[in-house]
Amino acid sequence: MFAIIETGGKQYKVSANDVIRVEKLAGAAGDTVTFDRVLMVDGKVGAPLIAGASVTATVLEQARGDKIIVFKKRRRQNSRRKNGHRQHLTVIRITGIAGA
Repeated sequence: MFAIIETGGKQYKVSANDVIRVEKLAGAAGDTVTFDRVLMVDGKVGAPLIAGASVTATVLEQARGDKIIVFKKRRRQNSRRKNGHRQHLTVIRITGIAGA
């Protein structure tokens, strides 16, 4: 059984015991989070969401992604800018899928 959930403006295909990294969510390690924005459960497609469906997960850790370098250059202007960025992420394990 699988589901497609939406969080942080992105969609994820998940099934039980999957470990995924999503945009930062509130909560510490060991907390339980529930996703109510379920777009699809086992082939049943919502319009746009499935009423009553939910996916529960356990927070494993709060982490940060790899550093990316943002480099902007305007040619022939002697103008350059270099900046780094590390995205805040939450690592979660899917514990259950409740489809309506």
